[in-house]
Amino acid sequence: MFKTHIITLFPELFPGPLGASVLGRGLDEKRWSLETVPLRSFGAGRHSNVDDTPAGGGPGMVLRADVLARAIDSISPPADPRPRLLMSPRGTPLDQEMARKLSREPGLV
Repeated sequence: MFKTHIITLFPELFPGPLGASVLGRGLDEKRWSLETVPLRSFGAGRHSNVDDTPAGGGPGMVLRADVLARAIDSISPPADPRPRLLMSPRGTPLDQEMARKLSREPGLV
């Protein structure tokens, strides 16, 4: 079975659109599994902070690397063969060719 973990601040939003159409049928038929991991469980400090100001200054907030690392390590030990996908606007576009390639993996984190 293709096993997927999604690390999120909002686990209640899943499966959302992933539970509809072809993906939803596959989920119902146990062809793949989806597990959400609440990021705040790995937050730092008394308030379980998961974000901080950008290191170089500027507006907005960024997710803390130490918090993300703890969340990822909790579900994917170093020997885990599943690829780790970190979404970024600067990353490689997720196109059909990449989706086909990823579908041949044992799962995704």
